[in-house]
Amino acid sequence: MDTDFIKQMGYKALDSRMKRISDKIAYSVKKLYKDHKIEIEPHWYLVFMLLRDRGQLSIAEIAEALGYAHPTLVVTVKNMNSKGYLIVEKDPVDKRKQMISLSQKSIEMMPQFEILWNSCEAAILKLIDHDFGIIDYLDQMDDALERTSFYYRFKQEYNNENK
Repeated sequence: MDTDFIKQMGYKALDSRMKRISDKIAYSVKKLYKDHKIEIEPHWYLVFMLLRDRGQLSIAEIAEALGYAHPTLVVTVKNMNSKGYLIVEKDPVDKRKQMISLSQKSIEMMPQFEILWNSCEAAILKLIDHDFGIIDYLDQMDDALERTSFYYRFKQEYNNENK
């Protein structure tokens, strides 16, 4: 079969197209990490960078900064902690709150991580031919979905069709 159905669908398969591209990139990054015997997952990158730049944060603060669901981040933190990349401590003021920071292992590996991440960023820049228009479109979509959820938009269209 020579035709790419997702491409044929155009905007109707936008979510599938974005997921497919994301999966291709993540698979390649994971493979490169494995080639360098680094046991991290591609989606951990943002947590490493955020903690490197801002220091110790609560899980809720990380989730908010990244726009991730709290339960998703709890799983990520648990996995990163089990590999020795994070320090998880109870907040001295609010014992219910967990405070997260980079471990010594992460700090020591950061120069090696940064070489890989810089290479990844350079590859992405070449992939998009240094044209940031796609980022502008993604920003517009993000902002629009922040103002009005896709659920609400979808429901509105569905109700309009069934009048």
